[in-house]
Amino acid sequence: MKKLLYILAFLIAGLAILYVVIKSEPTPTYQPARSYIEGQENAILSQFLLAKDSTVIELAEGHFTLKQSLSLDGVNHVTIRGKGMGKTVLNFKGQTKGAEGIRITNSSNITIQDLTVENAKGDNIKVMDTDGISFKHVESSWTGEVSEDNGAYAFYPVLCKNVLIDNCKAIASSDAGIYVGQSVDVVISNNEAFYNVAGIESENSINVKIFGNKAYENTGGILVFDLPGLTQYGSNIEVYNNLVYENNTKNFAKAGAIVGQVPSGTGSLVLSTEGVYFHDNTFKDNKTASIAIASYELIYELGKRDKKEQKEAEDVVGSVRVINDKYTSDTNYNPYPRNIRIGKNIFSNSYLFPTINNDFGKILMIKKPFQTVDVLWDGLEDEASESTICFEKGTETVSFFGLDVLNDFKNATSDVSKYICK
Repeated sequence: MKKLLYILAFLIAGLAILYVVIKSEPTPTYQPARSYIEGQENAILSQFLLAKDSTVIELAEGHFTLKQSLSLDGVNHVTIRGKGMGKTVLNFKGQTKGAEGIRITNSSNITIQDLTVENAKGDNIKVMDTDGISFKHVESSWTGEVSEDNGAYAFYPVLCKNVLIDNCKAIASSDAGIYVGQSVDVVISNNEAFYNVAGIESENSINVKIFGNKAYENTGGILVFDLPGLTQYGSNIEVYNNLVYENNTKNFAKAGAIVGQVPSGTGSLVLSTEGVYFHDNTFKDNKTASIAIASYELIYELGKRDKKEQKEAEDVVGSVRVINDKYTSDTNYNPYPRNIRIGKNIFSNSYLFPTINNDFGKILMIKKPFQTVDVLWDGLEDEASESTICFEKGTETVSFFGLDVLNDFKNATSDVSKYICK
């Protein structure tokens, strides 16, 4: 009898430990070495205020504190150049004027390079209505333990054309580290994104190439979204040659933000957009799924259930995207993903269990115990579309799970052969 009690106690303790392990998610801290210099704000601010076409704004080496935004408006062919990431640091902690660190509007052919922008009250670098914006060797981050009080976006070009984000770092954003919204002709290449809710996000953008990046230790690594009520809808996005791993960080998005529904442990998430092609990526140790594909309808219902729906300000472009019911009134919006093509990628996972801090993880724990899922689909689709998802020939061994959430998983399937590309 005593032996049986010992065995039961051992099993209970083991289950308790297992529960903690599969439920736990890291809350990281970013604390780079800094030695801030006071008293240089006016000199830096004057360079931005006096900038005209073809100006080169040269920023000295040093870690500088600023209390207000640096802005450019209506200028062309301007370069903002520091002495290197971590060498020229613009720190906006304690900001009292403006919400952004650097704000650029109505301009063309702007280059920002070789510097760090950190701790802005809102977005670190925001660029709007600009044709030709290049970020090169720029770090954009928030320091300390990650928090929902961090700014939403590290890099935030929106309503732009000809966007390049290359060899940059995005760290600790409460929404998306590298974000491009409602833009056309975009290249996001060779960057690092970590400790963000979303590492890299393309939203309602057209002709986007995402390649050569490392997205790790975010909640979700690479997101491709289409949301309702905006100026355009996304299409033709290619995601390739990226390393996407260990995106298991606890979701720390602000309440109501749509990225608050991104499950921890997601390598990539496609939401409602059209024409996305994944190939030659490496997905490793993302606890929930390597690639997840979902409809806005499902995300809306999850958000409504969690009482996180809130009204997005109509007159603010680039505000945190929130969950709302605009998809029912936007007659041109399609809430279902279409033409999602899965080519050859490398998938691996050393975890036996998904995290159970999200609905998808709980479903997988029940439906797919002791198995990992490479491609997870909610099963909701546009009946008028010829293809929601397809797998290229040679990918038949991919671990796939279509949930069929509309019918309470009645027709859930793991059969890849049903979805081989024509």
